[in-house]
Amino acid sequence: MPETAPSPYETLLLDRDEAVAIVRLNRPDALNALSDRLMDEMTACLDALEADPSVRAIVITGSDKVFAAGADIKEMGPKTYAEAFTQDFLTRNWERVTRCRKPVIAAVAGHCLGGGCELAMMCDFIIAGDNAQFGQPEINLGITPGVGGTQRLTRFVGKSKAMEMVLTGRRIDAVEAERCGLVSRVVPVAELMGEAIKAGKKIASLSPLSVMMAKEMVNVAYETTLAEGVRYERRQFQSLFAFDDQKEGMTAFVEKRKPTFKGT
Repeated sequence: MPETAPSPYETLLLDRDEAVAIVRLNRPDALNALSDRLMDEMTACLDALEADPSVRAIVITGSDKVFAAGADIKEMGPKTYAEAFTQDFLTRNWERVTRCRKPVIAAVAGHCLGGGCELAMMCDFIIAGDNAQFGQPEINLGITPGVGGTQRLTRFVGKSKAMEMVLTGRRIDAVEAERCGLVSRVVPVAELMGEAIKAGKKIASLSPLSVMMAKEMVNVAYETTLAEGVRYERRQFQSLFAFDDQKEGMTAFVEKRKPTFKGT
């Protein structure tokens, strides 16, 4: 079971289950709206988890009814263009998830809308509860997605579905989200955290070096051509033979025993 300790944050709850850190969005009165403070704390939290060698995987989640209903509109509404531009609004404290070298799993139940959907898409993969709903409804407010919603969503689900969701604000349920590739799989909401932590523990049991490189390889696939991506993959694959973990993993396979990976 996760170990619960007093949270050092006001808008997040931080738990541990062995080598898996669990970061829970915690603004229940605001449907976990992603305020500037919450994203500042998310950045600080991920900095700390990244620096902790005992953490091998991270799960980001909300409640059973809402992952995050979006960015904090009450906070955002009064901003002027000059303020948004000079403060580099959103860039300053929303991008940390994308720079996390350790695997980050989004465990999504309930509403996952606007900035919440964008935050989930920043994670390495999404496991959805069967009550999850995804959407980019910003067009209804006279704005557009601003944290990658038009870019990542299009890469996940394709132009036609992304265009419909962005232009109309239509939500999709968990079944449709899995069918179009937005989420990796759907589980009963009561089993969501158990499945997310199980996935995290599986990752945590592996060589952190190969896991880190594998994550980089998949991400490169979105940023480059096939030929360049395969070349990058090949060089990274070859470099793994410099590590003790490669020898341990292959020796254990031959000896029919469980490997002990040390991250060396």
